[in-house]
Amino acid sequence: MSQLRLAIICDYIEENWYSMDLCSQMLLKYLKAEHIASIQAMEVRPRFNGRFQKIPRLCKKRFAYNSDRLINRFWDYPQYLRQRLADFDLYHVTDHSYAHLVHVLPPERTGVYCHDIDAFRSLLEPAQEPRPRWYQAMSQRILRGLQSCAVVFYSTAEVKRQIEHYQLVERSRLVYAPLGIAPEFSTTPEKASIADQQILAQIGKAPFLLHVGSCIPRKRIDILLQVFAQLQAIYPQLRLVKVSGEWTSTQQQQIAQLNIKNSIIHLQNLQRTTIAALYRQASAILLTSEAEGFGLPIFEALACGAIAVVSDIPVLREVGQQAVVYCPTADVSAWVNTVEQLLLNPTSAPDINLRLSQAQKYSWSTHTQIIAQSYSELISD
Repeated sequence: MSQLRLAIICDYIEENWYSMDLCSQMLLKYLKAEHIASIQAMEVRPRFNGRFQKIPRLCKKRFAYNSDRLINRFWDYPQYLRQRLADFDLYHVTDHSYAHLVHVLPPERTGVYCHDIDAFRSLLEPAQEPRPRWYQAMSQRILRGLQSCAVVFYSTAEVKRQIEHYQLVERSRLVYAPLGIAPEFSTTPEKASIADQQILAQIGKAPFLLHVGSCIPRKRIDILLQVFAQLQAIYPQLRLVKVSGEWTSTQQQQIAQLNIKNSIIHLQNLQRTTIAALYRQASAILLTSEAEGFGLPIFEALACGAIAVVSDIPVLREVGQQAVVYCPTADVSAWVNTVEQLLLNPTSAPDINLRLSQAQKYSWSTHTQIIAQSYSELISD
């Protein structure tokens, strides 16, 4: 049987979505390593055109960047795909927020990975997430793309439950394909690069709490900052290391009001080996989100043997089970008391063997096998 030509349609690198980039990288890696006989996988990602950002007075403004994002997503990317339709047999959109691209692809030969339903909140719960009409129209186009493709992959039972609750996609087209853990995340440290050594030296020997992820609203960075401020008042040497994301103006104001700026180390664009080293050294990893699709930082942390304290929400209960510590999402006092106890007595955390065992339940090899099999079945129907 000849190889199936599968396009792995990736996010623009300039969007800086670590988890989305990781998913596409791992899928490509394992398809090439374990399924080369049946599938020829190729990365598809056009060059990002910065139009507004080239305008001198706009180049440093968020408006310029967001305008370029919209034009690249909804004009440049579709035009690029139209020119390459003959190059592939099948198409895999790795990020559901790019599902509008299905409109220019053969939907019967296209799949989309749906990580969560946040992109559609303004349509599904407009009272809770009010958005302007142009944003809702954009979301509607993305949703229709998701609804028209042949297969929709998802990561957790909770995401599936939400998809079915809102009747977004027929159950027959849903495929469970949980995410995995990159090999860099383990209890065995790799040889640190010079860059890694410099970053770790910047942190020093002081104990620190770690947050890995963006600063978007559902991450509840406001809770993270309040919790850290109260703990730092108890333990003046304690630091907060924040990996990825850009502070919003509101978050910057909160940091100033709490007087914790000098106790925060904000790092971006780190290699996975560096993040793994931070997981291994952190006193605890905090994930204060009020909503998640999977919670990759949990598994990365557990695979490194770290202690994870996370919000008590269904999806994190599902994936973390007994290997992590849970706190009510917005209960700052509960977070402070829980983390303080772990700082005083780390052995009160779930046993390290339990943490490692839970992490081992998820692999990119399994993720890739499920996706490869789904596309093989799709082309043979």
